[in-house]
Amino acid sequence: MRILLIEDEPEMASVLRTALERQDIIVDHAATLADAEAMARLGYHDAVVLDRRLPDGDGLSLIPRLRALHLDVPVIALTALSGLDDRVAGLDAGADDYMVKPFATVELVARLNALHRRSFTTRANQTVVGRLTYDFRHREALVEDQALELPRRERLVLETLIRRPGRTIMRGALEEAVYALDDEIGSNALDAHISRLRRKLEDAAAGIEIRAIRNLGYLPRAAS
Repeated sequence: MRILLIEDEPEMASVLRTALERQDIIVDHAATLADAEAMARLGYHDAVVLDRRLPDGDGLSLIPRLRALHLDVPVIALTALSGLDDRVAGLDAGADDYMVKPFATVELVARLNALHRRSFTTRANQTVVGRLTYDFRHREALVEDQALELPRRERLVLETLIRRPGRTIMRGALEEAVYALDDEIGSNALDAHISRLRRKLEDAAAGIEIRAIRNLGYLPRAAS
């Protein structure tokens, strides 16, 4: 999952980002409505988590602008405004959920996961390539029912590749899936992740290969 976090308090943003990234959620952070709208326009995100009190206005004002752009990404509003009228206003503005500060980050993660699960209602929960099965609901790679242990970024690479077996995945799409917008990405960082992933798939006899397509990206397919 990749989310857009809109929060102007640096300490709160840092705490939330750390907690979410521990749950394999990629976080792009914006501190203002203007920056948030520019990031949202890229269409990268599975959910938006927004504070209401921002330097350039009420966070809720972003929701109708997103809908006008035909971005139907779910929105969770985070705010210290706890009155009934405030909560109703948030939901009426188009927020899918509303959480009052202070809150437990574990609950925020659970609510994000609940929203994200809705996107799986019309797509397959598993993909099989070679001897490898990837379970998207549980985010688990299995070879003959044995779990393949993968670090977070290697798992994100595999998850992105295996959604489209037999099709070339551009480097840019992989980097978008693995890194946040403000991550510093080394020139060969993605290649290093893929090299380690290949080795683990080979060691597990997963029957899947990741072929490099020069100047384009990578092609995942069943091993011949």
